[in-house]
Amino acid sequence: MSRPTVAIHKFSSCDGCQLAFLNMGEGLIELAARVEIIHFAEAGMVDPDTTVDIAFIEGSVTTAEDELRIQQIRAHSGLLITIGACATSGGIQALRNLQEEDWCSSLYATPDTIASLATSRAITEYVDVDLELWGCPVRSEQLLAVLSDLLHGVMPGKLSGVMQEPLCQSCKRNQQVCTLVSLGKPCLGPVTRGGCGAICPRLGRDCYGCSGPLKKPNSESIERCFEGLGLLPEEISRRFKMIHSIHYQGEQ
Repeated sequence: MSRPTVAIHKFSSCDGCQLAFLNMGEGLIELAARVEIIHFAEAGMVDPDTTVDIAFIEGSVTTAEDELRIQQIRAHSGLLITIGACATSGGIQALRNLQEEDWCSSLYATPDTIASLATSRAITEYVDVDLELWGCPVRSEQLLAVLSDLLHGVMPGKLSGVMQEPLCQSCKRNQQVCTLVSLGKPCLGPVTRGGCGAICPRLGRDCYGCSGPLKKPNSESIERCFEGLGLLPEEISRRFKMIHSIHYQGEQ
C-alpha cells in the first residue's frame, strides 16, 4: 500500500514552523516511515510542482509570484493546511498593512527593486484552505496530532475543538495560576484561541496572542482590564497587533 505524499512549502516567513517538523526528533523518523515527504526544501527534498495528498504551507502571500505559486500548489494538493501566524493571518509582516506611509521607501535604499505587494495576506484569502494551525510558531505536537488523525482517515477533531476555545480553558484544565487575575499581568488568554498548550502561562508569562484571536473576541472587556493594570491605550493597541495585526485591527 502506497504511503500518503506530503509537501511542505515556504512563503514569506521566518522558517520557525518548518522547524517544528525538524524538531520532532525521533517523531520525524517515525513520520517518514508512514508518509512520503516529496517536497521539503529545508530538509533537502525539492520538488515543488509535484501533486501530493497533503500540503503544509508556512508563510504569507507578499509578492505577485507568491500569489501565482499558491494557486498552483492548491491545484496540485489534496488537503491544504496552513501552519503558523504568517500563513493564517499575514504574520508580523502584516503590520505594514496598517501603515499609510510608504514603508518600502523608509526601509530600503533602493525601493524600486522591491517587488512586494502592498499588503501581506493570509493564504486563505487566495485559495481554499482545509485546516489552519495557528501559532508563532506551531508546535511539533500539533503537527503530529493532525497527521495522526489524517493517517487514520479522519479530519483532526480534538485539536480543532481546542483551537476554537479561549486559551484560558487550557490553563483551567492544567490548574495553572491565572497570570491576569492572580499575577496582574496583561495576558491575552481570554481572547486568544487555544492549541499551544498554554506554554507561556505555565512558565508564569502572560500570553501575547501568538495562537491568534478567537472568532468573536471580547476585546473591549480585556482592554478595560489592561487599563486597570496601568497600560496606556497605545500599549494596549500594540499588544493586540503584535502578531496578528490584520485580525485585530478595527476590533478594539
